[in-house]
Amino acid sequence: MSRRKSREQAFALLFEKSFNDLPVMDLAQGAQDARECIIEPFALELAQGAEEKLADLDAAIAEHSHKWSHNRISRVALAVLRLAIYEMKCCDETPDSVAINEAVELAKRYGGEEDSSFVNGVLGGISRQQA
Repeated sequence: MSRRKSREQAFALLFEKSFNDLPVMDLAQGAQDARECIIEPFALELAQGAEEKLADLDAAIAEHSHKWSHNRISRVALAVLRLAIYEMKCCDETPDSVAINEAVELAKRYGGEEDSSFVNGVLGGISRQQA
C-alpha cells in the first residue's frame, strides 16, 4: 500500500477518535472486524504517534490557528492537522512539503470549502517556525 493510502487510513482513525475517545488500537481493531479492512503498519504508526502527542499537537494548532477557537475547527481539519503536524515534527524521513501537500489533499477530499486553505495556512506557519 502506498504511503498516501496509509495516511488516509491514519486520518480516518484520528477522525473517528474525535467522535469516540477510544484508543487508536481499539478503533483499528473495530475497523478490521467490521469492514475486514487491513490497517497498514505505517498508518497505525502515524495514528498512534499522533494519539500519544495529542496535547502537543493541539497546542501547535492553537498557536497557529489565529482567531480560530478549537471548537470552530472542523473535525476533518483537526484530524488532518494532527496527522500532518505529527509527521512534520516526529517523522524525520518525511519532508514538511510532503506532509503539507498530503494534508491539503486530504482536506480537499474530505473537508469543507475552507478546510484545505485553513490547513495549508496552519501547516505553513508551523513549517516556517521549524526552519
